[in-house]
Amino acid sequence: MFNAIDRDAERQRVMNRRTLVLGGLKAGALSALVARLYYLQVLEGDHYTTLAEDNRISLRLLAPSRGIIVDRAGVPLAVNEQNFRAVLVSERTDDVDETLDKVVKLLPLTDADRRRILRDVDRLRSFAPVTLRENLTWDQVSAIEVNLPDLPGVSIEVGQVRSYPFGEQAAHILGYVGVVSEQELQNARDPLLSLPGFRIGKSGIERKHDLALRGTAGTSQLEVNAVGRVVRELARNDGQPGHQVTLTIDAKLQYYAQQRLAEHESAAAVVLDVQTGGVLALASHPSFDPNQFAMGIPQDLYDSLIKNEASPLTNKVVAGHYAPGSTFKPMTALAGLEAGVDPTHRVFCPGHYDFGGHTFHCYKKGGHGSVDMHDAIRMSCDVYFYDLARRIGVDRIADMARRFGLGERTDLDLPGEKNGIIPDTKWKRRTYKENWYDGETLSVAIGQGYVTATPIQLAVMCARLASGGKAVKPHLTKAVEQEYTEQTVWPDIGVKPEFIQRILAGMAGVTSAGGTAYAARITQPGMEMGGKSGTAQVKRITMAERNAGLLKAERPWKDRDNALFIAFAPVQAPRYACAVIVEHGVGGSSVAAPIARDLLLEIQLMEAARAQQADASPAAGPAPGDAPTASGQAIPSAQPAAPPLTRVTSVPAAPGEGTPQ
Repeated sequence: MFNAIDRDAERQRVMNRRTLVLGGLKAGALSALVARLYYLQVLEGDHYTTLAEDNRISLRLLAPSRGIIVDRAGVPLAVNEQNFRAVLVSERTDDVDETLDKVVKLLPLTDADRRRILRDVDRLRSFAPVTLRENLTWDQVSAIEVNLPDLPGVSIEVGQVRSYPFGEQAAHILGYVGVVSEQELQNARDPLLSLPGFRIGKSGIERKHDLALRGTAGTSQLEVNAVGRVVRELARNDGQPGHQVTLTIDAKLQYYAQQRLAEHESAAAVVLDVQTGGVLALASHPSFDPNQFAMGIPQDLYDSLIKNEASPLTNKVVAGHYAPGSTFKPMTALAGLEAGVDPTHRVFCPGHYDFGGHTFHCYKKGGHGSVDMHDAIRMSCDVYFYDLARRIGVDRIADMARRFGLGERTDLDLPGEKNGIIPDTKWKRRTYKENWYDGETLSVAIGQGYVTATPIQLAVMCARLASGGKAVKPHLTKAVEQEYTEQTVWPDIGVKPEFIQRILAGMAGVTSAGGTAYAARITQPGMEMGGKSGTAQVKRITMAERNAGLLKAERPWKDRDNALFIAFAPVQAPRYACAVIVEHGVGGSSVAAPIARDLLLEIQLMEAARAQQADASPAAGPAPGDAPTASGQAIPSAQPAAPPLTRVTSVPAAPGEGTPQ
């Protein structure tokens, strides 16, 4: 009996120990759990709350509106328009291929488009919209909307696309926008560039001021579920739109210049404000439509632009470098004056100049007779400048040319500007490892040989002459938002004013009786222009062609001389400078000079009309076409209703023989 009691007592003690151990373990586990919960919910509560919130909240970037570009009077040149695009959400259709088969009947989707769409469907989540096609027309939008019941998963979204109201007329100034390339994306620091379909400036002002035009990204705070589907938008910040860029360009003059150049196969022209250096017109022909690039240019159209021998994608004003021909002679004359040459010294021109066993021809086969510096500029006598160059040497000529802006980029605010070439003895030794020959100096004196210049450089040279020797620099940007950049005080080049006045007088003689461009003179009182013609060889005339009397206009187009003209107006108080080149146009005075005349007359008449209007109604609002940017006035149509009136009167041709330079 006692043994049974002892066994029961022992069993009870064992059970108590087990209960105590298990209780201790449970208490320990509970304590650890409480401690962990305390750590997670109290000590680390803020941290895990943030993580949970991050899993619930998605922050997405919003593309801001791109800043607009306007001319000096506020006329819109580059704006944003609505962009309708068709998108597909794959989870809303049972068969993507079947849906695409239906869409193809309504929208022009290529096989490449279809492959891209299917690739995006596989790559993105099923609820993410995939772009089928952008820039839909109203008819295409209507076709999709009408057929939506048969197009599961398809819908129309509205975005923005860049638009250029003047089309080809300002393409080389504005440039265009395009999608971000893989290389640009790799080098990018701006998260905006990672947004699907985001476009950046690729050329022209769009590229030069891309960061200012781009704006600051906005954000959208979205609540999403476990698989990332948007539940609702919690907050939104639209960011900052891009800055407005105001150019020095006059849209009316720009349109007129482009239309005037379109009369020729390939040409370029630029007009500068002599006081400020502002570019009033910059035209290169042929041109292209930047709207096609903004919307995604078809490959076949792009290939045709590339293959066009007239180079429509090249801005000839800044990237076309040509022998300046006789437009360079004012530099040779100035170098002579600074070297102490007597401007009244006369040289006899028999039509050729013999030097070093070679014969250098004057453009006038019968010669000019006895000429001084004024006559030589007015009549563009080659022989006078051959003789002058032989006396002063190439280094003096090169130094003067560089001081007037030749041989180096003008730093115009456009990408792709070329340097041009102003050769001297050091240049040839450095470039060709050869010594300079005196005969080469004679070619340089008349703007041939190694000499090349861009039209913008020639316009700057003319502006510096017209300003009395100020180091005027050209620019296209008048203001970014409200930060104005123009200046009117320029450093002095360091050439005596009396020397420059003598050159300007000679250039005024070019458009006077007996001058090479008399037929292209401006007849309106107070608006007269001075200038200098140039006819630059592209391919040397052989002796056989010369003896046979072959006319320059009879040669193949690519072999014909380039026609150039530089000009300033008005003669008495120069305000505008101009440079024109017509590729293979043959005659500077007969082909290029009339264009310069028309442009300089047009801008003077425009300014006179504006001044008269301002005097007549000082309290009146802006004239039609001069829309202030802040008012949000309607954007002009893709082409102005009509080009500006041509106000050029016919004038008799100048007497004389030969082809004037």
